[in-house]
Amino acid sequence: MNLFTDIRSLVLDALTAMQAAGALPTEGIGFDNVTVEPPRDAAHGDMATNAAMVLAKPAKMKPRDIAEALVAHLLEDDRITEAEVAGPGFVNLRLAPSVYQALVGTVLAAGPDYGKSAVGQGKTANVEYVSANPTGPLHVGHCRGAVFGDALAGLMAYAGYDVTREYWVNDGGAQVDVLARSAYERYREANGQAPKIEAGLYPGDYLIPVGEALKERFGDSLMDKPESEWLVQIREIATTMMMEEIRSDLALLGVKMDVFTSEKSYYDSGKIEKTLEELKGLGLLYNGTLPPPKGKAPDEDWEPREQLLFKSTDYGDDVDRPVQKSDGGWTYFAPDLAYHYDKVKRGFDVIIDVFGADHGGYVKRMKAIVAALADEKVVFDIKLTQLVKLFKNGEPFKMSKRAGTFITLRDVIEQVGPDVTRFVMLTRRNDAPLDFDFDKVLEQSRENPVFYVQYASARVASVMRKATEAGLDMSDAALAKADLGRLDHEAELKVIAKLAEWPRLVEIAARTHEPHRIAFYLNELAADFHGLWNRGNEVPSLRFVQEGDEATSQAKMALARAVSVVISAGLGILGVEPAQEM
Repeated sequence: MNLFTDIRSLVLDALTAMQAAGALPTEGIGFDNVTVEPPRDAAHGDMATNAAMVLAKPAKMKPRDIAEALVAHLLEDDRITEAEVAGPGFVNLRLAPSVYQALVGTVLAAGPDYGKSAVGQGKTANVEYVSANPTGPLHVGHCRGAVFGDALAGLMAYAGYDVTREYWVNDGGAQVDVLARSAYERYREANGQAPKIEAGLYPGDYLIPVGEALKERFGDSLMDKPESEWLVQIREIATTMMMEEIRSDLALLGVKMDVFTSEKSYYDSGKIEKTLEELKGLGLLYNGTLPPPKGKAPDEDWEPREQLLFKSTDYGDDVDRPVQKSDGGWTYFAPDLAYHYDKVKRGFDVIIDVFGADHGGYVKRMKAIVAALADEKVVFDIKLTQLVKLFKNGEPFKMSKRAGTFITLRDVIEQVGPDVTRFVMLTRRNDAPLDFDFDKVLEQSRENPVFYVQYASARVASVMRKATEAGLDMSDAALAKADLGRLDHEAELKVIAKLAEWPRLVEIAARTHEPHRIAFYLNELAADFHGLWNRGNEVPSLRFVQEGDEATSQAKMALARAVSVVISAGLGILGVEPAQEM
């Protein structure tokens, strides 16, 4: 179903024929690096191959000599109408219209499976994302990470991977003690006392319901009691309530996790100790002394001390990482180490962590962990999501009173809805800052990529209804039998050529872990489709419904239906519902 793969096979067959004819050496020649892809300039053709360029050195031949011989072989195939050498040895190809016309039938026959890849077949992938501290509602930064991670998981599944979506609940650190103290003040407030929201506590109104729930459960029995008598139970109740809110926020965005893994469970169950014992046995831990931090001389306010260290420098990190504090407690690194060791032992072929931009300093140490624990046999990737700046009426959007210091995910969803939110969050690379303007993302204009793609989907649905109302058979079975040779206008072939790129695009996006490529592609496909639609205003023969000519109408509607199949698949990866009308 991948036209680029088919033409690459044709190129490889031609190269093999050249070897058989003595036009290309047989020894020391491999074709693994031969590619067929769209040319940089569409005016140069439909596809281009680098075969002559990559084979010239091992063949000890001039690139143009290989290219010219290759062109002669390729022109023998009916699928190739033009083949010419460009520059130092690239070969540009033009395909026969019949190749593209037949592709419409391929899309209709495959339906939602068109573009699905086997690149991940038989492989498992773990995508961990969001993983926000359970100390408050999700904010807009979490929203971007949630959308990116969920779309990436959807992309990997579409490419054939068995995907596990996972959330690491940071409920074992000092931040949940701060949550408990903040909730206690709201508990005091529920009992008629003025809360003391001191510096360092969480000030948001979202903890008021927690305080009321604590009052309902404990009455005033915890009032004025020492912290030692209420910290543990309030921490557990507050954390549970915050996680319930986080799950609710994620559901509002259309995100459903397969696994929630608790950091606290690692402390409580002895998993950290067990992991470290195993790592000692593997020779990955040792007792040693770290050098002074950068900028500090040994005689300054710093004392060398022996610590239990992980050999992360052996795997690309800047410094070996301590796993135990001088007081015997675990460092933040220790549960991360145990958690990722658990991921490795679960047998995933691909492990992906999605972090906020503020966790950039964690990348090397986390990569060192997985490289060491998986013996470098697991594909491990960390994706950082950059900041989101919110605007409304041209001005920065003010903070949420409920959250205290930030805009919540729920604030965004309530303004524009989940579909718009998800699509907009993917209109930039994950590692690039994103401006989210509430007014612009709701505009019905070419400049709004959400509207532009959804409008293409709605236009297809509209013309399908119109054709059905005119008495035409618009069933998939009827469209599959259409005379696709009637799709011969350059504007129609341009749309089909874009459809041909879909399977290749999916594979590239899945391999690079870049779901934004899907959003970019959908915008390009929508542009080509809208261009064809608008040409119909000037050229009546391009209109999708041709009165009195059912055969031509069915052919054109087959193309429209193929566009909707791919748009629906792409939006499905992104977690967005295609529009039926606008």
